[in-house]
Amino acid sequence: MERGNRTVTEFILVGFTTDPVMQLVLFVVFLVMYSVALVGNTTLITLICYDSRLHTPMYFFIGNLSFLDLWYPSIYTPKILVTCISEDKSISFAGCVAQFFFSAGLGYNECYLLATMAYDHYVAISNPLLYAQVMSKRLCICLIICAYTGGFVNAIILTSNTFTLDFCGGNVIDDFFCDVPPLVKLVCDVKESYQVLLYFLMASNVIIPIVLILASYLFIIAAILRIHSTQGRLKAFSTCSSHLISVTLYYGSILYIYSRPSSSYSLERDKMVSVFYTVVFPMLNPMIYSLRNKDVKEALKKLLRLTQPEV
Repeated sequence: MERGNRTVTEFILVGFTTDPVMQLVLFVVFLVMYSVALVGNTTLITLICYDSRLHTPMYFFIGNLSFLDLWYPSIYTPKILVTCISEDKSISFAGCVAQFFFSAGLGYNECYLLATMAYDHYVAISNPLLYAQVMSKRLCICLIICAYTGGFVNAIILTSNTFTLDFCGGNVIDDFFCDVPPLVKLVCDVKESYQVLLYFLMASNVIIPIVLILASYLFIIAAILRIHSTQGRLKAFSTCSSHLISVTLYYGSILYIYSRPSSSYSLERDKMVSVFYTVVFPMLNPMIYSLRNKDVKEALKKLLRLTQPEV
């Protein structure tokens, strides 16, 4: 292959294994996880739209998180399913660019959204009487627009800089999707400016939201400590528990993969971690935000009663 990515017309996705039996097993596993993610997130969005009791800023953000979790695994899972049952493991250059772009954009969006949700919890706990006034509909919509704009603008920057690199190491991607670590392995010479760009994007899209989340929870802890009753403290903490679980799982896997220099990438190990935040996490989120949530359970019961045929 000639030097320069102009000669690359397609990439080959290695996936997880070449064993036909294991490929079939993985096909079933990913199909089940994808189906659960689609059903779970669609159900949660439907409940939030349907039940007026869930028309609050907190559930507005949860609904947007579910929307992202519908879109996010849809970028990867259909291609994973195809590569598991087909001998054709290729993905076109344009397809790889598109997958890379939406992966980065939605990933950054989720980082911003989780930070926004932390601020929402802070306002709800520290100023419950002024909550509806502070978290107005206009502010909530502006925060969502900013999250999407920031996410996709940064995705454009990352995508344009990545796919202008010289891929002289072949076109075989040792992963199940087009991502920074396996693509960097194919680059002739990773320029220092590109590494600086990666660290800048990591700081602006991951580290800064983490700092905002930590700051929000410091204020939340201070507000909880001012609550005199034990029951009140437990109720305030339970409000944040689902969000804390989401933040820990999502940011933990993201930081593990992308906070290291390219020289330390271990593609086999990183594949397993990538599966977690691309497929498993979107499947778990609806469960995290509904299993311990009385309002969501009541909304589901109400919807089921209406959909049952009269005898």
